Amino acid sequence: MASKSRSAAWRAAAIAGALVLGVEAAAASWSKESAPIPDATLALITARGATPSSPILIRAFKKEAELEVWKKARDGRFVHLKTFPICRWSGQLGPKHKQGDRQTPEGFYAIAPRQMNPNSAYHLSFDTGFPNAYDRANGASGAYLMVHGTCSSAGCYAMTDKQIEEIYALAREAFAGGQQAFQFQAYPFRMTAQNMARHRSDPNIGFWRQLKEGSDRFEATGEELAVGVAGARYAFAPSKDPAKEARAKARLAEEEGRIASLIADGAAAVRTTYSDGGQHPSFRALALAGAPTLGEVSRPEALAFAGREIVITPARPKRPTQVAEAKPAVAQAADPQASELAPELVALAAPVRAELSLLFSLAPLVPTGTTTVQATLVGSVAILSPALSKKAPLKIAAR
Repeated sequence: MASKSRSAAWRAAAIAGALVLGVEAAAASWSKESAPIPDATLALITARGATPSSPILIRAFKKEAELEVWKKARDGRFVHLKTFPICRWSGQLGPKHKQGDRQTPEGFYAIAPRQMNPNSAYHLSFDTGFPNAYDRANGASGAYLMVHGTCSSAGCYAMTDKQIEEIYALAREAFAGGQQAFQFQAYPFRMTAQNMARHRSDPNIGFWRQLKEGSDRFEATGEELAVGVAGARYAFAPSKDPAKEARAKARLAEEEGRIASLIADGAAAVRTTYSDGGQHPSFRALALAGAPTLGEVSRPEALAFAGREIVITPARPKRPTQVAEAKPAVAQAADPQASELAPELVALAAPVRAELSLLFSLAPLVPTGTTTVQATLVGSVAILSPALSKKAPLKIAAR
């Protein structure tokens, strides 16, 4: 009996071991481009009222170094799925102009299946499609501007390998569900009224006003932008839904009013400069904490001079509101209270704290000439090791 019991136990252990080995073998057989969407993200998709195969839309913000993935919900509106911190981007705020300027592109791009690259030298990637019609109309040059893995950038949005696997999987499933192309919206910063007022004296402000119209329309309608080019400017078709178009127009007017009000109230005007691009603060925090893994980072020395603000117009305090002193009430003989004067009103103005501004000198950029993405890996410094993308992935905050 004991012999049979031991035999049964060995069989059970063998079956369990085979199952474990089978799972591990299946995982090992997944190529990077076919890795599944993580379970936690699948749960988020369901919670947002979407499906793994529903269309996606991606937005990137340079200054904040964040990349957002949005999913089309069952009601037809795009909803925010999750935000990924960007490991590295290069250049300055503003659009790309020419080959070799190290600028990551800004604007509106369409990503089709043919632009997905499972054999990228940077783990996985998709081509933004730069130059688009707007870029060509404005004489911009360059090619192969990507969103990819490997924390190295010469005009690209660089993610960690783990992040790009998940982003790639989300796009792959959307294409499998019938999406012909997804929209990639690239911005210098979050297109708030506050940011527009603060950067109103930047040479790129005219271009950024065009981007803000697209951003406001998307925020108001939840629809993928119908964007074209007219007169070398971005042009947006109105929503086919009159109610959504009304919301879009209302938001555009409200935002213009907010910007005007902030400027009238004395908001500072600044220009944000970079030695050569930036990185999400979470990665810097990991490096300072001595975390052991991140991989090769292009031009790590430039990150010490990222995001400096040059104050062009200092903030000024708001002027106190002038309240007229009330005149005493006029006595009337028939009124028993006529001999009493009304209390005097005292004008009160709440103190307004002036915004503190720090003036930095502009660090000159070293001419780089024509540079390719591959070249940025030369001399890269390993701040954190590649294990981050495999064993200790970043915790991505969902909202």
